Amino acid sequence: MQNKPMAALIPDTSVQSDSGYIGQLFTNHETKPLVMLVIGYICVCFVGYGSVIGYVVYLCSPPAAVVPAVSLVAATVEACIDYGFFYLINHGVEEQLLQNVFDESRKFFSLPLEEKMKLGRKGDVGFAPIYAENLDSSTSSKGDLKETFHIGPLEGYESHIKNQWPSKELLPSWRFIMEEYYQKVVSVGKRLTSLIAMALNLEDDFFEKVGALDKPYAFLRLLHYPGLNPGEVGDSDEVIYGASAHSDYGMVTLLATDAVPGLQVCREKHKQPRIWEDVRHIKGAFIINLGDMMERWTNCLFRSTLHRVMPTGKERYSMALFLDPNPDCIVECLKSCCSDSSPPRFPPIRSGDHLRERINAAYSASS
Repeated sequence: MQNKPMAALIPDTSVQSDSGYIGQLFTNHETKPLVMLVIGYICVCFVGYGSVIGYVVYLCSPPAAVVPAVSLVAATVEACIDYGFFYLINHGVEEQLLQNVFDESRKFFSLPLEEKMKLGRKGDVGFAPIYAENLDSSTSSKGDLKETFHIGPLEGYESHIKNQWPSKELLPSWRFIMEEYYQKVVSVGKRLTSLIAMALNLEDDFFEKVGALDKPYAFLRLLHYPGLNPGEVGDSDEVIYGASAHSDYGMVTLLATDAVPGLQVCREKHKQPRIWEDVRHIKGAFIINLGDMMERWTNCLFRSTLHRVMPTGKERYSMALFLDPNPDCIVECLKSCCSDSSPPRFPPIRSGDHLRERINAAYSASS
């Protein structure tokens, strides 16, 4: 799908944030906003120069100037249709907390492998070593060059999800910091899904009402990509991926990254050859991407974008919060996304069944 000019949808509005961060953002990255709009608590900007791609959603204090809500909805629809990837800034998660989570993540992954394996993956939570997962089963790779740690829901699923935590003797602040971060990012994600619902011509609490987010099935994934070049591991002819090409399985992902590059997206996942674009780091921003479940809900109107991480020879850390529906939620085509000429492409499916199939396939592909 060819990009449409945002100016056709949104009035050209000049807005300065209290902190001046919007202006700083575009100056630092040698870009300029094509358009900017503010409505209520949200500002959306299109970024389309250099290697900063997609949209920025700005959750801010109520601005002095507002534009019609229809423009905000149009901008959100455009972001989800054209990219399925965008940035979220001024989201309310403090910079110090983000830094604390990165620090604690580094401490854990720097432990000896023997110590980390004491918290080895049980069910969907815990530690998984390098090569444990292959996100692209079509490749012959022995697995992805990364290690991970998963933290599951903190409440509502205690009967079958038992989170594992490093001992307080080793990492005294680890659990407290991770739980605080988890709760805050889940809250941000819920606010974001309200905006997505409005963009789909639905009530802002739609996903709550259909039972998707009454008990969200959210997982925090800490990721560590070792600072190795492809030639340093295995056969030099083998293509090594930090994370092989994939789309996320669920509803929406909120990703925080350090400043090390490597993340790439392919907007046209069904075309060959694939064209990959770098996703540049923006300090303090979450990178948002829609998952396959959202694509399914919207009858492929909104994109679940293919992405990957390529090794750069530099150590890299990130953390992804997968905000997924209650496993018992039925995902079926939204009425606003189908018609007689565009009938539903997928049958209804239980959210938990969809996720289980995809997760199991990723780990079995590397074994």
